[in-house]
This record gives sequence, structure tokens and C-alpha cells, in this order.
Amino acid sequence: MSTKKISDPKKQTHETSQNKIKKLEDDIRQLKVELNEKNDKYLRTLADFQNYQKRIEKELIAQKEDIKKKYLLELLDQIELLKKAYDDPDPKPGLKLLLENMDKFLKKEGITYIECKGKPFDYQLHNAVSTVEQSECVDGTVIDEIKKGYFMGEKLLRPSHVIVAKKKP
Repeated sequence: MSTKKISDPKKQTHETSQNKIKKLEDDIRQLKVELNEKNDKYLRTLADFQNYQKRIEKELIAQKEDIKKKYLLELLDQIELLKKAYDDPDPKPGLKLLLENMDKFLKKEGITYIECKGKPFDYQLHNAVSTVEQSECVDGTVIDEIKKGYFMGEKLLRPSHVIVAKKKP
């Protein structure tokens, strides 16, 4: 007589279920570890980004202050020249020097004057303050400049305020 081991199907199913549960629990533990690692990495990246933002804000504030200081120092020099010219019995040479210094400063900063007298009106460069009817003119020509216009490099800094000719009917 041979002895065969007869296995109990219920017991086998129970052991298989136990193994599956154990594997699933291991998987859950592994996923929790991965989630914690990713969350830690995310929090570090977020902190780095917030530090970057703060650093950039500080640099922008410092840059604005440097620019402001540069222009205020230039303005102070011009004010001192103006005061000297005011106190001088003949202020004309002092005023001339002041204007020359201001022109040099504008040129150094890339600011140029818009030539407009005698040229056709251009709505992108000119702001028409008024029109004057004339019998001998080309319609839409700038005949006078009320306020100078300027470019800063290639960009319009301020349009010219002009009077435009309109042909009499």
C-alpha cells in the first residue's frame, strides 16, 4: 500500500491567499517608500524654487536701486549746474553748458530726437495737437512742433506733439 499525501484544497487555497496578501503588503510597503522619496524630492524642489524666487526678487530690487542711483546722481549734477547758472550774473554760458551735458547724457543713453517739421504726419510718431488750414501746403504735413518726441534706441519713448497743416478747400 502506498501512502499518498492527499492535500486539502481549502488549505492550499488559504496558503495561496496568504502568499498573495503577503506579496500585496510588500508591494504596498515598497510603493509607500517610493511615494515618500518622491514627496521628499518634490518638497526639496519646491523649496529650491521658492529660494530662487526670493533671490531673483532681491536681485531685481538691487538692480532697480542701482539704476535709480545712477540717474539721481546724474540729475544732482545737472541741478548743481542749474543753480550755479541761476546765481551767475550772466547765466547764458552756464545754461548752455547744462544743455550740452543733458544732450550728452541723452545720447549716451541712446535717446534720440524725432525730426518732424516739414515731414508727413505719422500717427505712430506724432500726436496731433491741432490742425491749421493753409492755402499753400501739402495736406497732412507737420508745420510746427509743440513738444519734442524721442526714441530710446529703436523704441518710441515719447511721440512728438505737433500742429498739422490742412489744405484750405
